Amino acid sequence: MHYWMGSLLAVAVGFVLDLLLGDPNSVYHPICLIGRLIAFTEKKTRALFPKTKTGERTAGGVTALIVVLISTGIPALLLVLAYHLSFAVGVLAEAVVCYFVLATKSLKKESMNVKKALEQEGLEAGRKMVSRIVGRDTQNLTKQGVIKAAVETVAENYSDGVAAPLLYMILGGGAAGFFYKSINTMDSMLGYKNEKYMNFGFIPAHLDDVANYLPARLAALLLIAAAGICGQDPKQAWKIFRRDRYKHASPNSAQTEAAAAGALHVQLAGDAWYFGELHKKPFIGDDLRPIEPEDITRVNRMMYAAAVLALVVFGGLKLALLLLI
Repeated sequence: MHYWMGSLLAVAVGFVLDLLLGDPNSVYHPICLIGRLIAFTEKKTRALFPKTKTGERTAGGVTALIVVLISTGIPALLLVLAYHLSFAVGVLAEAVVCYFVLATKSLKKESMNVKKALEQEGLEAGRKMVSRIVGRDTQNLTKQGVIKAAVETVAENYSDGVAAPLLYMILGGGAAGFFYKSINTMDSMLGYKNEKYMNFGFIPAHLDDVANYLPARLAALLLIAAAGICGQDPKQAWKIFRRDRYKHASPNSAQTEAAAAGALHVQLAGDAWYFGELHKKPFIGDDLRPIEPEDITRVNRMMYAAAVLALVVFGGLKLALLLLI
């Protein structure tokens, strides 16, 4: 119990550090190092297994296993050593680990940079800025398309970058946060449904679906609650969440997106271009009013409120459980 109380404190401190400092922009950021590990391991496993459907799926599965074990094992070992030195050193080390996993401030910063670029420098600058945070082609996006892309990114990444890591870290400590981020980063790099990754990325993508199944739904509920706190429309958020949360190829990605679309009274998603190829996608939400730059501010306000709610709700439940044991 002593350790778990310290771990819970570390998560809270890491959360505050993220709000204050944001992500350090460095190639040596632990998540960047996980990305380099994924790329290195992919290269090695592709060379080991045959270029068949079974061979590529096996290679992808081996890659996933290696990446998860290393990404989780190293921070776990470091934390064991830190707590062995002293309780205070352990809490401090775990707080830093938790800080590296969260992305609340950076998500707000990058999306608000899109709004600033649109309003101060025009459409071309907005397209360039939004290309930093989305995977779709942005060179032909309209002003509304740029805004939609930014709003969708904040809504979807609230789950991946804030709520889900918090849930994993509160349940299992800082190392569990890295367990989750290794899976999530693999999906971002290997989960494409194209010729190169259709088979190789099969296991990493499905692993991410499983890892995000519960967090995505809890995140959507917290975002709906945050809509009420921030003066948006929680009833419409609930309605659109119930109706449109599966209008995506991923079973998890549209959960928070649907909640945000409903809360803001706007329509998100729809067709998008990726690497010069048109991908047909259904709309999410009702087109009750035109989307506008201020919606980027509104969705960030909701995201921050939902982030605090996630810490309080998940942390409160864990604390109550610890006190009952």
